[in-house]
Amino acid sequence: MTALCLNPACPQPQNPDGHFFCQSCGQPLRLGQRYLALKLLGQGGFGRTFLAVNAGTGSSERCVIKQNWGRDRNSADSSQRFRAEAERLRELGSHPQIPQLLGYFELESGQFLVQEYIPGPNLEDLLARQGAFDEQRLRRLLMEVLPVLEFIHGRQVIHRDIKPANLIAPAQPGPLALVDFGASKAVDAASGAKKTGTVIGSAGYVAPEQALGQATFASDLYSLGVTCIYLLTGLHPFDLYSISEDRWIWRTYVQSPVSLKLARTLDQMLARSLRQRYASADAVLADLTRLPQLGTLPGVGRLKRSRRARQAAQAADAPVTPGWQRVRTITQPGGVVNGLAVSPNGRAIATGSSDQSVRLWDLSDGSLIRTFAKRLGFWGAGHQDAVTGVSFSPDGYTLYSASQDGVLKAWDLATYQLDWQQQFPGWGTATLALSPDGQTLITAGGEGQIQVWDVPSGELRTTLIHHQDWVSSLALSPDGQQLVSGSWDKTLRLWHVPTGRLLQTLTTAAARVTAVAWDISGKKIYSGDSQGTVQIWQPQQSSQGRLLSQQADAITILAPSPEGRWLATGSADGTLNVWDMQARTRSAILKHSWGVRSAAFTADGQTLISSGADETLQIWQPLPNP
Repeated sequence: MTALCLNPACPQPQNPDGHFFCQSCGQPLRLGQRYLALKLLGQGGFGRTFLAVNAGTGSSERCVIKQNWGRDRNSADSSQRFRAEAERLRELGSHPQIPQLLGYFELESGQFLVQEYIPGPNLEDLLARQGAFDEQRLRRLLMEVLPVLEFIHGRQVIHRDIKPANLIAPAQPGPLALVDFGASKAVDAASGAKKTGTVIGSAGYVAPEQALGQATFASDLYSLGVTCIYLLTGLHPFDLYSISEDRWIWRTYVQSPVSLKLARTLDQMLARSLRQRYASADAVLADLTRLPQLGTLPGVGRLKRSRRARQAAQAADAPVTPGWQRVRTITQPGGVVNGLAVSPNGRAIATGSSDQSVRLWDLSDGSLIRTFAKRLGFWGAGHQDAVTGVSFSPDGYTLYSASQDGVLKAWDLATYQLDWQQQFPGWGTATLALSPDGQTLITAGGEGQIQVWDVPSGELRTTLIHHQDWVSSLALSPDGQQLVSGSWDKTLRLWHVPTGRLLQTLTTAAARVTAVAWDISGKKIYSGDSQGTVQIWQPQQSSQGRLLSQQADAITILAPSPEGRWLATGSADGTLNVWDMQARTRSAILKHSWGVRSAAFTADGQTLISSGADETLQIWQPLPNP
C-alpha cells in the first residue's frame, strides 16, 4: 500500500508501505498519528483531497482528507475561521446523509479536515453507466436531497456547489448523500445571505446571484434544478441554455416523458429571478407532495413532511365555497403571469410574465389583443427578463411594465409602440405602483431600494433606501400622498410621497413581508407574510397588527376592490380567499392548481382576475343573491 506525503513541496510524495516518515522530505506520513493518505482524488486552487485510511485503528477504515493551503492560512483570522468551519461541519455531519467529521488539524503543511468516506458512485457516474433519469428516479432524488438542504439551510449554511458529482449513491441501499462542503458558507443572521461575498461554485450550475457573490439559500435550489435537468437529458447545462433566447430549453431534450407539473416545479427552481424562484427547500417539497403519485419508490424510506407541506396539501384539497364562481379560464402556456392590471374602463387585462412578455387581453371574451414580446439580442423593444409588474395610466392610454432586467418601460397603447424606458439603479425589480393622478410611478426590488419616478419626464425623482433587504410589495394610499412598502427585512415602512420622508416603521414578529395593500379609507393597511399571516394595521393608532387570517403558505398577493367591499388574499399553496370586509366574513375560497401569483378587481368590484403558477388566468364573479 503506497502512502502519500502531505507536504505540498515534497519532490517525491509516494512512499512504500510500512514507513512513518516520508523517504524524500522527512515529514510524518500519518496525520494526527492515525490518518494515512493513499490516493489523490482532486486538486484545486485552495487545496487537495485524498482518499485515506485510519491506520491507527488497525481496521483500515477508509476516510477522506481535505488539505487547505490558502495563502493566509497561518494568520490568526484564518485559523479562527478554519476552526469555526470545522465545528460547523461536525454539526452538519450529524445528519445521516452528510459525511461525519472525524477530526481536524492545523500544521505547517496546511489545514486538514478528515471526514467519513461514503463509498459508491456519484450521479455523474450513474448517468454515464445507466443513462438519463426518468421521472420516477428524479422524484426520488428530489425527495431525498431536499430534506438535506432544508437541514443545512436551517443551520444557516449554503452549500454553494450542488452538482451531480457531489451527490453519492451509497453502495448499501439508502438515500443519496451530499458531500464536499468545501465551498459552503455560513450566513450571518445579522447581515443576511446576500453578503456572502465570495464567487464560488461549478460552471454551469451556479445561480445568477451566486455568480455575483450574493449566494442565498435559493441558490442551492437553482443548482439542484440544473442537476435535475442534466440528469433528465444527459446534456451538460451549457447545452441546455439558449443564449439567444436567454432561457433554459431543457424540455425538448428529455429522454423520457415528464409530467407538466414536475416540469413546472423544475422551471421554478431554475428561475433567474429570486422572486420567481422557490425560496426554500420546504416550498419545493410542498409542491412535490401535491404532484401525482407514480407508485412506490424503492429505497426512499419514510420522509417526515414538514408542517407547511402538510398544511399546503390539505388546503389544496379544500372545496371551493359557494360565494363566487369561475366564469372563464385563460391559458398562457410557457409563461407564469407575475403581475396583472385591469384597464380603467374594465375592458382589458394587462399581464407581465416569466417568459419576458407583456400581453393585453380582452376581458369580455378572453381573447389576446396584443403581445409586447421579449427582446432578442438587439432586436425588439421588449424586456430581457421576467416581467414582474404592470400598471395602466388613469386615462388607459399608457401601460407601464417593470422587469428583472432592471428596466422600466412605458408603452403607448394607441400605437402599441415603446414610448420611453429607464434603467433602474441597483438590480432587478419586484413591484411597481402608480399614483392616482398618474404623475408618479414607484418601483422597488433589490437591495432594499425604492425608486420614485416622474411620469411626464420619465426621470428618476428620488430613491428611498431605508429597507435592509428585498422590497417585495408597494401600495399607495387612495389620495396618493402616502406609500407603504413591505420587505424581507420583516418591516413595513410608511412614506410621505411628495417629500420622500419616512413617516413610520412597523415591524412584524418573525416573517418576511410579502404583500401590502391600503384600505379604501386610507387609514388601514393590510400585510401578508411568508408564514401565511394576514394582518390589519392602523399606523396612527397602534404599532401592532391585528390578525385577519392565517393561511397554510406564504401570502403572495393582497388585492382590495376599488369600492372597498372585497379583499382577495392569494397564497403560494394555490388558495385565493375573498373576504367581505363590510360583513367581516370570508365570502369564498377559490383555487388555482398551483400558487397564486397576482390578482386584481375591476373598478366596480364585480369581477376578480387572478393568475397562478399553473400558467392560467382565472376570471371570478360573485354569485347572484338568491
